[in-house]
Amino acid sequence: MNVLITGSSGLIGCALTAFLRDKGHHVRRLLRVPSPEAETTSWNLLDGSFADGAFNGIEAVVHLAGESIASGRWTSARKVQIRNSRVEVTQRLCEKLAGLPSPPKVLVAASAVGFYGERGDELLDEAASAGTGFLPDVCQAWEEATASARGAGIRVVCLRIGIVLSPYGGALSQMLPPFRLGVGGVLGTGQQYMSWIALDDLLGVVLHALNDKLTSGVVNAVAPHAVTNQEFTKTLGTVLRRPTIFPIPSFAVRLMFGEMADALLLASTRVDPSILRKARFGFAYPDLEKALRHVLDR
Repeated sequence: MNVLITGSSGLIGCALTAFLRDKGHHVRRLLRVPSPEAETTSWNLLDGSFADGAFNGIEAVVHLAGESIASGRWTSARKVQIRNSRVEVTQRLCEKLAGLPSPPKVLVAASAVGFYGERGDELLDEAASAGTGFLPDVCQAWEEATASARGAGIRVVCLRIGIVLSPYGGALSQMLPPFRLGVGGVLGTGQQYMSWIALDDLLGVVLHALNDKLTSGVVNAVAPHAVTNQEFTKTLGTVLRRPTIFPIPSFAVRLMFGEMADALLLASTRVDPSILRKARFGFAYPDLEKALRHVLDR
């Protein structure tokens, strides 16, 4: 398959590029800045323009581009940047795809479990409603921005991705330094649910979405068993062989991270991969401890 990937320089995109090429697929990376590197093309995020021939021969698109939501405090300007990098950019890309003489057959677009917001211990499948707040609003608009692609007959799969386990980026990479020093601990009450997935399994989910013609719409890209922050903390400490006796109270988390604390670190989102279950998708790492030992080579 000829696959075009946006966001190919990020944690997921970089791994996915290598993964798909290893599976025999031809991958073209869509970059923000023109590159002399082979198998790349470019686009301008500000005006939605694309290099000539960017989509020639492309059969599938994986859209992962978007500003990191955890790289700094959420100022008003930062929130606008986060939203625009997802909603406006996705809309421009999908309008371009819809207008092609030969559109790709499938678009796999990133979304996030932030769609559901703070939900306590409620078990959330793909039919669950959106939550309230900044992240749910962004995720809802992000998914709706693919409408023009769907209208053009492109099979669209929106992956609501959970916390991706990898030591090379994302939430786990930020947790590792204090945990390795033995000063890690639960955040807030520790009772908030964390919906996670090993990076290897996420790559498998993307490949499944590309290949399975029956898969369309929203798919929860998470492991089968969400865990509480307390469980996650204990398991990570066990894998690293370090104590986890230094909790950070909720007020301190909010003091450090502002609005982002309640939306990302203290919110409880217990997500179930219902559609992947029904499709009998085979998770290689459904168990948190095994997943952590794999990604951390322990």
